[in-house]
Amino acid sequence: MAIKQPDLTINISNHQSSLQIFKAAASNFISSLSGKMFTFGLGLMLLDETHSAISFGINMIISPIVGLLCLVPIGNLIDTYPHKTVLTGSLTARTLALILFAASINLFTATAKLIPIVLFLIIDAISTNVNDTCYSAVTHELVNAHNIQRLSSLTQSAISLSSILSPALGVGLYSLVGFSGFVILEIVATLASFGIMLTMKFHYHATNQFANSQHAPVTSHSQFAKFHSGLNYMRSRTMIKITILLSVILNFLYTAVTIGIPYILKDQLHTGNGPIGVLETGSAIGMLLGSLLLTLLPPTGQKRLFLKLIIPVLILDSQILLLGVLFMTSQSPTGYALLGSFIMGILAFALVILNITFQVYLQQTVPTKLLGRVVATLTTVNSSIMPIGTLMFTLIFQSTTHGGLVLIINGILLLGYTLLLLRPLNQAIHSEQP
Repeated sequence: MAIKQPDLTINISNHQSSLQIFKAAASNFISSLSGKMFTFGLGLMLLDETHSAISFGINMIISPIVGLLCLVPIGNLIDTYPHKTVLTGSLTARTLALILFAASINLFTATAKLIPIVLFLIIDAISTNVNDTCYSAVTHELVNAHNIQRLSSLTQSAISLSSILSPALGVGLYSLVGFSGFVILEIVATLASFGIMLTMKFHYHATNQFANSQHAPVTSHSQFAKFHSGLNYMRSRTMIKITILLSVILNFLYTAVTIGIPYILKDQLHTGNGPIGVLETGSAIGMLLGSLLLTLLPPTGQKRLFLKLIIPVLILDSQILLLGVLFMTSQSPTGYALLGSFIMGILAFALVILNITFQVYLQQTVPTKLLGRVVATLTTVNSSIMPIGTLMFTLIFQSTTHGGLVLIINGILLLGYTLLLLRPLNQAIHSEQP
């Protein structure tokens, strides 16, 4: 079944597109950098107050749960109302939540601080889900078709750069201004990002898909019925179904890398914190280089889509395998750090290319009126599997003294699974060519 391209009748010049891309990248850089530093400061503050190991993982628990519970309303919201209105409401709610959080946090002590923290993190998770999904769905309103890849890759570049800068800045600022300073900085950064968004021009479709949104009664039945239509669309797209099958397993097994690296290096190989930081830096640099490469390369649409998807996946699989081999064979902390950061850089490079390629593919092939529900579903499915993987691989790593072997097995499993999907993926791509 050949798929129709989204009906794009909006005329946006290259100059307008470039200006929009700059604003989107700037807004994402500010919000991502401040958000990562704020999360870091929150974890340190909680650790000081509660001395609990969950201090740095509480957001990893709350975010997937909130994403799952809010899947239906968020997808429908974004596909029903003007995107700028949705973003304005979301950022306003987060700003007010931050101000209330700043005013109330010092009224609680010790473990009681978890009360305002959990409440804020719930609002923050809802806002983040809304914002991320909305920005993914709004592409055709910001730039013309020739600049979709540039918008996605430069936005990812901004996020990757923030990942490189945030650890060092977070440590320094926490020592300098404390957690109260972090809260103030986050409020200022949120307002700055909000202000940039308000200056962006959202070019709505000529048919105005939001025209009747105010007249439709909102009920739980209508909410699920509307979302069900999005699911039916996804069922009709073999390409999307196969990608879900691949991404769920990939995210599940990749959890072993995020959980395993600090555990293996610190508790099994006794290297201390240094090599962990080097590997994280290597990963962030790889993400930055991957996103910058796609920024420089001319957009090719859906040409050679099979190769653009499957090559990064095969590289991911092999790098996880190599990382396990490194941990099993190397005897030098320097070797772990240098070779490990190189492997993590290649892994992250492939991962960001894979993510952007598929994101652009969705933006080019899914009708705008359905894109919010499709993106929300894919994001939630992938994020929901990660807490399960985190729990399972935590138990596995704690029960073995050979953590590198776990990564080797995961790499082999991923390679085998990828090879099984080669033919169905190729067939799906060819069957959906416009």
